[in-house]
Amino acid sequence: MSINIVLLEPEIPQNTGNIARTCAATGSKLHLIRPLGFSLENKYLKRAGLDYWDLLDIYYYDSFEEFKQKNNSNKFFYATTKSSNSYTDMSFSNECYLIFGKETKGIPEEILNENKEKTMRIPMLKNENARSLNLSNSVNIIVYEALRQINFPNMI
Repeated sequence: MSINIVLLEPEIPQNTGNIARTCAATGSKLHLIRPLGFSLENKYLKRAGLDYWDLLDIYYYDSFEEFKQKNNSNKFFYATTKSSNSYTDMSFSNECYLIFGKETKGIPEEILNENKEKTMRIPMLKNENARSLNLSNSVNIIVYEALRQINFPNMI
């Protein structure tokens, strides 16, 4: 039993490292879809993940299409600032996939348009200068809501 965290073309190694640490602490699986904006040998990536890398269940894909083919699921949820649905309105279940886009552009519009009912946002004040939260913070907010909904399996 676990939650799947999917990063679509992440760009900032520190964010991915922090998310890897969250995966290790929650038993979530991490899926990374290339291209990555950094090397997996990046010192910032490793530092942010600390010594948790050997605790990870991590998967790599060369494209979003490959990811979908290998993880055929109706349990995909897409995080975006462009949704009218709050993440708290979603009904998460075990083995769901929480999909997050790259830091600078998010998830491509065509993917969001094809999955409107499964898009979600984190409510924020309306302020054009504060467009979004940090990626690793957003992942933590949503993954813990998903875990809450499934009663924090195997967690103390």
